[in-house]
Amino acid sequence: MSTIRFKALEDVLERQPKHVEFPSDKASNYYATNVFSQETMREYLPKEAYQSVMASIDKGARLDREMANQVASSMKDWAINKGASHYTHWFQPLTGTTAEKHDSFFSPISGGRAIEKFDGENLVQQEPDASSFPNGGIRNTFEARGYTAWDPTSPAFVIGKTLCIPTVFIAYTGEALDFKIPLLKALQAVDHAATDVCQYFDKNIIKVSASLGWEQEYFLIDKALYNARPDIMMTGRALVGHNPAKGQQLDDHYFGSIPDRAVAFMKEYEIEAHKLGIPVTTRHNEVAPNQFECAPMFEEANLANDHNLLLMDLMEKIARKHDFRVLLHEKPYGTLNGSGKHNNWSLGTNTGVNLLAPGKNPKTNLRFLTFFVNTIKAIYDNADILRASIASAGNDHRLGANEAPPAIISVFIGSQLTKMLDDLEKSIGAGKLTPEDKTELKLSIGKIPQILLDNTDRNRTSPFAFTGNKFEFRAVGSAANCASAMIALNVIVAKQLQEFKKSVDTRINKGVKKDEAILKELQKLIKESKDIRFEGNGYGEEWVKEAAKRGLSNLKDTPSALKVMIDKNTKKIFGDLGVLSEVELDARYEIELENYIMKLQIESRVLGDIAQNHIIPTAIKYQNTIISNVKGLTDIFGKNLKSLASSQQEILIEISGHLNEIRVNSKKMLEERRKANKLSDSEKMAFAYCNNVKPYFDVIKYHSDKLELLIDDELWPLPKLRELLFTR
Repeated sequence: MSTIRFKALEDVLERQPKHVEFPSDKASNYYATNVFSQETMREYLPKEAYQSVMASIDKGARLDREMANQVASSMKDWAINKGASHYTHWFQPLTGTTAEKHDSFFSPISGGRAIEKFDGENLVQQEPDASSFPNGGIRNTFEARGYTAWDPTSPAFVIGKTLCIPTVFIAYTGEALDFKIPLLKALQAVDHAATDVCQYFDKNIIKVSASLGWEQEYFLIDKALYNARPDIMMTGRALVGHNPAKGQQLDDHYFGSIPDRAVAFMKEYEIEAHKLGIPVTTRHNEVAPNQFECAPMFEEANLANDHNLLLMDLMEKIARKHDFRVLLHEKPYGTLNGSGKHNNWSLGTNTGVNLLAPGKNPKTNLRFLTFFVNTIKAIYDNADILRASIASAGNDHRLGANEAPPAIISVFIGSQLTKMLDDLEKSIGAGKLTPEDKTELKLSIGKIPQILLDNTDRNRTSPFAFTGNKFEFRAVGSAANCASAMIALNVIVAKQLQEFKKSVDTRINKGVKKDEAILKELQKLIKESKDIRFEGNGYGEEWVKEAAKRGLSNLKDTPSALKVMIDKNTKKIFGDLGVLSEVELDARYEIELENYIMKLQIESRVLGDIAQNHIIPTAIKYQNTIISNVKGLTDIFGKNLKSLASSQQEILIEISGHLNEIRVNSKKMLEERRKANKLSDSEKMAFAYCNNVKPYFDVIKYHSDKLELLIDDELWPLPKLRELLFTR
């Protein structure tokens, strides 16, 4: 066995679960203790300052300088009491991760003395060096100036000895350079559009908030095995490795007893998450060996997204303390279950109503139908925008595989609701509703809660499924920033609700009664969007053919999916709602293409290195051992060698064949990569990597995996998948 591999396995076998110190109190007593929450603000802020901050949070009111200074001073005192010595503006650049630059509260003053200082200017705005963050051509490299600005809707928090202030990130010229700005704008757009529609049903509704409940899937791998696998270390996934005889086919890991080491890790990150106000409540084994999931309670979408990014960072830091590494890649192991981040989305009102939950009477159920049907229509009209929001190099491996939704966007609502929408589509005549029609419709609409009780199953093959009182966007990748999907979803729903309101008002202005105008418009939308509804097996080839007949897109790779970002219709939708300008969309398109190219470029280089420096030398070494064996047999048996050494000769031929294929295809891959790198157009380069470089990955992996089965286990240089998945 190779020295590195042997030492890595030896280290794993010696591991013991780390002891976790639990707080003496129950979780509810230390929950959000490291958050500058509303309750904490009440305690630390003067009344006037507190009211100003709440007005800023609730109504977007501007915080004047005096109030900002009071808030900053109180926040500093609270953070120092928590042990903080530094502060940072915590933001979300277009790298997909978070960023922070720490500054000390310490400030020298005259007389050789110093004080702790943090004023309103430091709180509200900073000017980090923006030169190395992705910008998509918005500014030149030498134009480094960028600004972070406080987002008071997401509370500040303390991690370690640092006060973290959630902020937006903008260019000197005003364009968004992050995910938070467009998310906040998208949430504002859906708030206004949904509130306008809610006025048909309840004049007390003056605000609508989008909620998000994410489910985070991930793999754990021991740090020693991680360090012994350059492919996993550099790319997050195993580029080579033969499938173990036992994988996930017995379903014995799913919801099984959680391994002790994993439990210790989970306990610690849950404690730290709770202190930061992240309401994590669920943990369990997922389908694949060493795959797990955690999930929180639902929160307002902006806060939920911040919490997801914060938790991913926490998990990676705490995993190191437990001698683990967290793999957030969508497909760390090619033929095993991949990892997603299901985004459960709904709309709630200031009156406490979930707009996607049916009520107790026909009126509230008509409201439910209004938002339910409009959401489906939004998906139908803008499926490609939604698909683009989840496109990434990692998610390309997952979408369409045996555990993930296909790249075809469809909506699952269940057979009973399907029947109801079909009946509703047919039941409303061209003329005015008769009293009998109205009675029948009210009876039918009144049955919605009972229909949902009998329709609780979920279609796991659907990328967008209704699950009783929310929609579950299942196609989001595990490593993704939820904001991308939430921006797209809330934007297209806002646009559809605006159009719905306009059409209903037109009917009302022509003398049609309100309820009848709403029903007739819903009937129209049901008919127009029915092709997006699919109740069957999304994994089957039959669905691919059926979807094509329905005119639904099947954008299988990231470069194809991303093109919709610069489509005229996309730019109009985002521009009209004030979420992203044409310049900002063009920039994001360039950034996403560049990210895709870099990911594949790194994978290609790592795979070439493993092939040339690990696999080929090992195969040649084993060949030489067999050749020596054959020579020895020749010396002893002479003419009788042919029959005695036939197996060795067959192995030599097989090894030589696979070696040759690896060598030849590695050279071809390198040549295609060189050609792609010479292209000046990023779109052409992305397609070149996708269509000309990436196909060699599977070819090289295939022949490498065959060699793994032929070569002496003692010689194989890399920890095998069976060891990565089952050594705990």
